[in-house]
Amino acid sequence: MRNPHNTPLVGRVAVVTGASSGIGEQVARALAREGAQVALLARRAQRLQDIRASIEADGGRAAAFPVDVTDAHALQETATQVARTLGPAGIVVNNAGIMLPTPLAELRAADWSRQTELNVGAINNTVLAFGGQLGEAAAAFGVADLVNTASIAGKTLFPTYSAYAASKAYVIHLGRNLRAELGPKQVRVTTVEPGIVDTELQSHIPSEESRSRLASTREQIEWLTPDDVAGVVTYAVSLPPRVNLAEISVLPTRQTV
Repeated sequence: MRNPHNTPLVGRVAVVTGASSGIGEQVARALAREGAQVALLARRAQRLQDIRASIEADGGRAAAFPVDVTDAHALQETATQVARTLGPAGIVVNNAGIMLPTPLAELRAADWSRQTELNVGAINNTVLAFGGQLGEAAAAFGVADLVNTASIAGKTLFPTYSAYAASKAYVIHLGRNLRAELGPKQVRVTTVEPGIVDTELQSHIPSEESRSRLASTREQIEWLTPDDVAGVVTYAVSLPPRVNLAEISVLPTRQTV
């Protein structure tokens, strides 16, 4: 199938997890502007409906699918609904995640487990739920895209955030291996590794001291916006089928690690 329109993503179905705020929301909006039909996935049902309505008011096409991506069975059912409603997913943006400090001395076992469940488990669930659809879409359009959101923390030292950093290192290495497996099937795998981005992620940090320490970096660094990252994702999935941006580190100019 050839795209006869100027918008490069017309005819493609894009699934975005974590679409209710931050990077996920802005990625969904950006993909819709480029012509994709966007499936919005997150837990907050009303928020998804508001975003869907806003996208459609701007001339885009979107559908809301409230789901907990840590629930593998529920996510598989949602994947079936997406295919029936919109068609097979040709772009999957794996974006749901959380960042919590886990200093070893404080033994925050629940926070270690929570990050593993969402940052690793939900990524796995999404790949398993939509992997077959990506292959189907690649056969129809000549290309499909799996985009996983990691973090620069997966490549550098991030003291007191060991569980978070390790979970993002998992995402990076998962992407490398999936690319070797899926590339011959014309499915591109891209891992996006942002630095500090101004999102809700920081508000989830329970410690006021940790939040203040992170916020203090604004004095030296102009943080990225979710739009900045969304632009990178949209660019990657809009490239000619022969081009795969495999790993992309997206950093504030003044952030050195």
